Amino acid sequence: MALIAAKRAGIRLPPEVNRILYIRNLPWKISSEELYDIFGKFGPIRQIRLGNAPDTKGTAYVIFDDIFDAKVACEHLSGFNVCNRYLIVLYYQPHKAFSRMDPDKRKEHLEKLKEKYGINIDTPKN
Repeated sequence: MALIAAKRAGIRLPPEVNRILYIRNLPWKISSEELYDIFGKFGPIRQIRLGNAPDTKGTAYVIFDDIFDAKVACEHLSGFNVCNRYLIVLYYQPHKAFSRMDPDKRKEHLEKLKEKYGINIDTPKN
């Protein structure tokens, strides 16, 4: 184990590589347990978030404990066939995820969050 850590210490990863993988083209009926079986072979998983809303069905986020495990999983599972669907495995990039959001929808979402947490930026603080 120490030898593996020593080898990894000298490796530089591209900036887009991170511990969070974004998975698309999943079968709608897949369960979290099945995703743990598929992705858990590559290392310890911290969390799996499976899309359950109509616009997020067929997607999931898999968060690994180690960035190198996520890298290996991404390399090996991109294009993997699950129930006659080929998985699209990408690194999560938050700036891209939010840039695709419709500006009106983003503003509406921000207003809901402000209302939920009682934040009012419009009135000056005395």
